[in-house]
Amino acid sequence: MDYKKLVAERIKEHVDMDLETIERFIEIPPKSDMGDFAFPCFQLSKVFRKAPNIIAGELKEKINKEGFEKVENLGPYLNFFMDKSSFIKDTLEKILEEKDSYGSSFVGEGKNVVVEYSSPNIAKPFHVGHLFTTAIGNSLYKILSFQGYHCIGVNHLGDWGTQFGKLISAYKRWVDEEALEKEPINELLRIYVKFHEEAEKDPSLEDEARMHFKKLEDGSEEEVALWKRFKDLSLKEFEKVYDMLGVKFDSYAGESFYSDKMDAVVEEIDKKGLLIDSNGAKVVMLDEYNMPPCIIKKADGATIYATRDLAAAIYRKNTYDFYKNIYVVGTPQALHFKQIFTTLKLMGYDWAENCKHVGFGLVKFADKKLSTRKGDVVLLQDLLNEAVEKTLQVINEKNPSLENKEEAAKKIGIGAVIFTYLKNNRERDIVFDWKDMLSFDGETGPYVQYTYARGKSVLRKAGNVEGKIDYSKLNTPEEFELVKLLQGFQESILMAIDKLEPSIVTRYVIEVAKAFNKFYNLHSVLNVEDEELKKARIKMVEATCQVIKNSLNLLGIDTVEKM
Repeated sequence: MDYKKLVAERIKEHVDMDLETIERFIEIPPKSDMGDFAFPCFQLSKVFRKAPNIIAGELKEKINKEGFEKVENLGPYLNFFMDKSSFIKDTLEKILEEKDSYGSSFVGEGKNVVVEYSSPNIAKPFHVGHLFTTAIGNSLYKILSFQGYHCIGVNHLGDWGTQFGKLISAYKRWVDEEALEKEPINELLRIYVKFHEEAEKDPSLEDEARMHFKKLEDGSEEEVALWKRFKDLSLKEFEKVYDMLGVKFDSYAGESFYSDKMDAVVEEIDKKGLLIDSNGAKVVMLDEYNMPPCIIKKADGATIYATRDLAAAIYRKNTYDFYKNIYVVGTPQALHFKQIFTTLKLMGYDWAENCKHVGFGLVKFADKKLSTRKGDVVLLQDLLNEAVEKTLQVINEKNPSLENKEEAAKKIGIGAVIFTYLKNNRERDIVFDWKDMLSFDGETGPYVQYTYARGKSVLRKAGNVEGKIDYSKLNTPEEFELVKLLQGFQESILMAIDKLEPSIVTRYVIEVAKAFNKFYNLHSVLNVEDEELKKARIKMVEATCQVIKNSLNLLGIDTVEKM
């Protein structure tokens, strides 16, 4: 039963307000002795022409209390106390019946959502910064799909632009073919870094690079062949990382995919009277929106990111008829996307309102700064491998006889890294600390994984539990608080969708793990004389494990049965 909805329905019987508005006003009191739900009566004082506390008192007398333990007024608040026994029974039975689908819904049925994420640059290393967009995008894809939306995951590869002119120039001058075949990304990075070092001494190299890119745009056979080679070698390397993370995409249409679609966009902008000459460049003026111009073509006639993003947005609308078009791209690009969305609106596309930029912070190490130009990067594959190795060391210390410990170390180690990226608000920067990240205590991936494994261990010892379960036996505060959290799973998912913020699910599963461990440390599950209480607690442990598993799955993290 949805008790929040029941509260809203009971209030609506006495208040002229729609259900959705009432539900929005309902709060969760800060302390359990103040009830499970509270409705503030401030907004009713104008209608009833009475003080909020008087309204709360009158509603308390009128309200239908069936299904609730009691209803009280506390000052201007109307406080509802659930019938704990019924609530626990309804919630646990629902979880155990729905299992892997618990928390899902069909709210997004019939709605297409494009999620653009990861989008690394071809011929450059897949570094730790790229995992931010990859982890957030993958999680949003899973969360939205879980609520019935049809998602299209797009890896908008950075496979076009002037950097390829630089790379072609560098290739022709300094490439080591043997190294390129053996470690393609490392060799491409080496010559790319060398290009920038040499260009600082000889600026004419920049002109040479622009020339090569122009030839690439014009379809020159040599430049196109080199570009394709760089792309194929890069994708092969990227797939190794995606396989480690368990990440997949529905489309790899990158910037180059739109190269033959940009002229039509430029022509359309021009026809609508939006294209202005500015020092030789073609721009859309956005002064009235307090933004710099959106550059459509540079003075040398080359297109830039904006042109391609405009073409991509129009293509996606025409192809997928999206309900939402989400871009998981770093916060520094916020202005760029404002310019794109505003330009689309000026072109007459009202659906631009449904294009959303999901920004995120930076990844930092205490003593490092990341820069592809300087070659000082921390490769994601190295980071993931190191996480697995360090986790294996911990397992060898704590549980050396664990079966399949290499597989467990992989899931726990990689899961710990993903959890770190998704733990806090996505716009906050991440500062890596191995000790914190791989700790089995505190708000970490391994802590949640360990909680799940602890629960599964209890279930293995318990064996099959058959017959009717008397959930009224679960009457301690710790049991009620845990079940209350389990019941709130779907609400946390819907809130994550509303804010496009996976950390809401991460914080939720941390709270579930904390509540379970609090219960577990205070109460025995298997060593109790009351057989009915034992059976009820076993079922509660099973439901908790199910919700933890479902939560971690939405974050892109695999669970382990033993630790």
